[in-house]
Amino acid sequence: MQGMEGFGNKGKLFVLSGPSGVGKGTICKKLLENIDLEISVSATTRNPREGEIEGVSYFFVNHDRFEDMIQKGEFLEHAEVFGNYYGTPKQKVLDKLAWSKDVLLEIDVQGAMQVKENYPESITIFVCPPSLATLKHRLAGRGTESEESLNQRIAKALTEIEMLKNYDYYIVNDELDDAVKNVKSIIYAEHHRIDETADEIIAKYREEE
Repeated sequence: MQGMEGFGNKGKLFVLSGPSGVGKGTICKKLLENIDLEISVSATTRNPREGEIEGVSYFFVNHDRFEDMIQKGEFLEHAEVFGNYYGTPKQKVLDKLAWSKDVLLEIDVQGAMQVKENYPESITIFVCPPSLATLKHRLAGRGTESEESLNQRIAKALTEIEMLKNYDYYIVNDELDDAVKNVKSIIYAEHHRIDETADEIIAKYREEE
């Protein structure tokens, strides 16, 4: 799907986010199976886990290096979680975009807003659950949450859903195949915007005169 019919050379950054348990990761996995997208690899200061590969799972850096990167503005977004830093290296993404690759970034709501601020051209997509009751049922199905924890997650989900107005698009993940199809439609539509490519499109037809 990348490049569509050949107009426009620069790739696009698609940011997918939404509440925990809404199915963002599953949607991303299906998208990568179906269309030509580059996944964004995050940097972290935590230690590698068994089976994780440098540059594929994460870029593993030490605390001092990460903080130096923050000071130099080298992240599209970053956050500290349980004493470890996580962030999206800016140059890695920009290089892929310059190579006409579309990049997919799966991230939480706070991170998505940082990306939008640091790279306004990014296209943000919010994944909504069919209902809060459905989301709670999905989270409960993991078998890892107490009732109190579930209620806290649902309260947080509602707060995140209230950020919907800051996004470019939204989809509802009721049926997975439909959700994936809707994201693909957004990607397709973005590649057919009449923006900076208009002159290039017109010039191509004038060449035929």
